Amino acid sequence: MEEIFFRLLMMLSTVLVVGVLVLILGMVAVKGVSYLSLEMLTQSPKGGFYLGKGGGILNAIVGSLCVGLGATALALVVSLPVVIYVNVFSDRTSLIARCTRFTMDLMWGVPSIVYGAFGFILMLFFGMRASLGAAIITVALLELPVMIRAMDEVMRMVPAEIKEASYCLGATRLETAFKVVLRQAAPGLITAVLIAFGRGIGDTAAVLFTAGFTDRIPTSLADPAATLPLAIFFQLGTPYPEVQGRAYAAAAVLTLIIMTVSIASRLVSKFYSRNVVR
Repeated sequence: MEEIFFRLLMMLSTVLVVGVLVLILGMVAVKGVSYLSLEMLTQSPKGGFYLGKGGGILNAIVGSLCVGLGATALALVVSLPVVIYVNVFSDRTSLIARCTRFTMDLMWGVPSIVYGAFGFILMLFFGMRASLGAAIITVALLELPVMIRAMDEVMRMVPAEIKEASYCLGATRLETAFKVVLRQAAPGLITAVLIAFGRGIGDTAAVLFTAGFTDRIPTSLADPAATLPLAIFFQLGTPYPEVQGRAYAAAAVLTLIIMTVSIASRLVSKFYSRNVVR
């Protein structure tokens, strides 16, 4: 009887989660797809765009990709050495390893608006203005705990026997880290990076105070940058139905990008899984 109850409970939970996802995707598709056009995807906003006139969201698409890719690259540069040190050069149960994981767990729970406020304070301290560079730094801080904890869990799953065999063959810790551990953990590490990218590109609060907003495509790190989440936020705040419909179209584009990243993570992980010892 208990087994039947919990099986039904799991099935109900699964249907609920999938149903919510379908409802969200359906709402975005129904309200936004009709407003999608080649002009909207290939042009920046023109005069009166937020009053329902011509133009598109190319500036927001490019800005989101620049922020997401830049922040993910910066977070990866910081995350990978931390994870390698904690799992290869340090004892997994050492004080520094436990403190690192605890700190990342705390940072993961911090609301994104707090990261945005912190980035804004850094901007004021260094005399910067709202720009693409400031947004990249802020979003990188937001992605950092996500990437480190996901990578850490993946690298902890690498069998200790593989590392010990590498040491027995005369490999150094550095050689073992890059030629053995990273190779075994590659599928999960790639997934962690893409998950962090999806988190960064879809966040609004972290870039609200730091990216600024412009109808132009940024050409340098010092230029302000529009992003899709901000474009959606500002367009939904207008009283014009045409502009609100474009907001749902922008949401459809953002959802499509995140779905593409998720599918790509699956395919890439499957490709590199052939190198993993099971």
